[in-house]
Amino acid sequence: MPEQAPTFHVVHVAVHTPVHSGVGTPLSYTHSSPLPAGCLVRVPLGTRHLLGVVWPAPPDETPIDPSKLRPLDAVMQGLEPMNGHWQRLVGFAARYYQRSVGEIAMAGLPPALRDMTAEQLAKRLQPPKPKQRSKKAAAALAAAAEAAAAPPQAPQAPQAPQAPQAPQAPQALIALSAEQQSVCSQIEQNSGPFLLYGSTGSGKTEVYMRVVQQALDASPQAQALVMVPEINLTPQLQERFEARFVPLFGAQAVVSMHSGMTDVQRLKSWLAAHTGQARIVLGTRMSVFASMPGLQVIVVDEEHDPSYKQQEGARYSARDLALWRGHDCGAKVILGSATPSLESWHASDPAVGRYLRLHMPSRIGAGALPRLRMVDMTQQPKKTVFSPPLLAAITERVQKGEQSLILLNRRGFAPVLFCADCNWKSDCPHCSAHQVFHKGDRTLRCHHCGDTRRVPHACPGCGNPDILPLGKGTEQLEEELERLLRNVQRPDGRPARIGRIDADTTKHKGALEEQLALVHSGEVDVLVGTQMVAKGHDFRRITLVAAVQPDGALFSSDFRAPERLFCLLMQAAGRAGRDASYISAQGSHPEMWIQSFEPQHMVYQALRQHDYPSFAQQQLRERQDAAMPPFAFQALVRADAKTQDAAQAFLRAATDAARQGQLPHLDDVFLYPPIPMTVQRVANVERAQMLIEATDRRALQRFLHAWQPWLHWVRGHPSHKSIVRWLVDVDPLTL
Repeated sequence: MPEQAPTFHVVHVAVHTPVHSGVGTPLSYTHSSPLPAGCLVRVPLGTRHLLGVVWPAPPDETPIDPSKLRPLDAVMQGLEPMNGHWQRLVGFAARYYQRSVGEIAMAGLPPALRDMTAEQLAKRLQPPKPKQRSKKAAAALAAAAEAAAAPPQAPQAPQAPQAPQAPQAPQALIALSAEQQSVCSQIEQNSGPFLLYGSTGSGKTEVYMRVVQQALDASPQAQALVMVPEINLTPQLQERFEARFVPLFGAQAVVSMHSGMTDVQRLKSWLAAHTGQARIVLGTRMSVFASMPGLQVIVVDEEHDPSYKQQEGARYSARDLALWRGHDCGAKVILGSATPSLESWHASDPAVGRYLRLHMPSRIGAGALPRLRMVDMTQQPKKTVFSPPLLAAITERVQKGEQSLILLNRRGFAPVLFCADCNWKSDCPHCSAHQVFHKGDRTLRCHHCGDTRRVPHACPGCGNPDILPLGKGTEQLEEELERLLRNVQRPDGRPARIGRIDADTTKHKGALEEQLALVHSGEVDVLVGTQMVAKGHDFRRITLVAAVQPDGALFSSDFRAPERLFCLLMQAAGRAGRDASYISAQGSHPEMWIQSFEPQHMVYQALRQHDYPSFAQQQLRERQDAAMPPFAFQALVRADAKTQDAAQAFLRAATDAARQGQLPHLDDVFLYPPIPMTVQRVANVERAQMLIEATDRRALQRFLHAWQPWLHWVRGHPSHKSIVRWLVDVDPLTL
């Protein structure tokens, strides 16, 4: 009999195709047997070999001749396929944020897995072999066996028996306050999603842990995802969760996922979550794509934080995807914040009813919220950094053994160096921005492109040796405080110690944990920091927080600037007076000091009363009148090119193409003309953007989807060869 020809099955695979290729759908390959959707495979693409995910066939698939397709390289054996919930999450994110399915899918997998061959994965999944004993160990074992077989010796004096080591006991649950108990009951009785609006220090973390424990106790397969906005908040949260849940569910019950981990660590955490071994995943925005087949609870802590929005590549919002994911898989979603985003606050309005708003206004232990002290800087001497009243208050706290936090959201010594003779400034040669003066290592650094150079001995323009720093940074505040407090002593007689935490002092591994430990132990009396220490941290001895130069955000062109400033200051104020018993023993009252040239501004007036609802109501009223989010929906199209004219020409051509093509919903969207970005040039690349607005989200989405092929077509036109890249940013947070 003639030999039967082998059968080939067409398999659709999502791979990370280049953005400029215009290929956003899964590619087709062949395999000797059908493969389930969600299976991981390696496939050839051009001259490369990539990891891909088998994807469901499109409903309108046209027959394909298998002989014209390339075969798969290999199937990644040993891993369960990514389940349907994960596939739908990736598919939704790709459609909504106008990216390819493969790009989103690969972003949801650990880098080490993306680079592995099938053989390497199989070896990685094998259980570790028992170590072979060395000859020395074998001899010792034989001697022990021989001793055991020898006749018994004369009995020796009995020794006191050693008690067997008891297993680690679960952490005792603390008693919930009435507000916490009420919130937990409402979460148990309702499906959500929930907006947990709790003041700083009200015990939101304990509520998260109670809800998570309830879900994990109810099912042995249940899993929970707890997200935080920044890496520096992960260690302290992990410590609390491990203390609570490791004794209950084992050493692998809690894992972390964030970009600060090594590739091997991220792969280990991902595998533990994918297999269900990890019951709780703590992570930053990337963890929203974690494969968790038993997901039952999603917590988004500090949900207002802009760090949840990815700013490179696929510009997704992890908070919004968490809401979609929870709805799709039936998980309860809790958004928590003392200063919710206006979008979430509006959605939790009973008249809107998308979220259930839960309120915890009181601090645990009857701790008082800090009172606000305003300093009118127009009444202070020029060039004053720390006003006399603020300096006196800091001095008093140091002498009583208390701690103070000084907030300035600008690192470095000064934003720019300046020559008074010729007006030279330390501009970056590659960007339309200044290079920041860092006094510690005598460098000028661009915080956009990273260009670094030594500080010149004299002005490069005119040779003047007296070039001066303009403005203030955290490094300068630290130096100024060391000078002003050099004669101030702590209660133990030692001089006041100043600490600084920002991106410069924490760039080395373990530096952040080391500095936070010094603060918690009381070794630091005055902590200077950026926004990275203004939220989430539980500093028990801080009784005074001061914002020395917050006014810049009041005059920003970004309509979200007042909201961000209010949230930052209110979160910073929440670092003071968190330990009611300590405050009572000290006989102190927590304070928030603000030095401002605009002390009557409505942001500060609302902050004085700790009145977020009134602030939110006023801001939402303004946005509704101006038809801005959340009452309208936006997208940005950005173009990077060799010249600004070329970037704007591309955007104008894309607009003309949309109108000539009579795209669907063109009449429902408004296309603004292109303009330069705020920082127009970065790394010698000119940047321009145009805004698209609509009052209906679906109309905007359908228009953007129909516009994608036209954008690729315009990009491929010979007249736009100087375009470096372009992208679509849906629901942008910065304009």
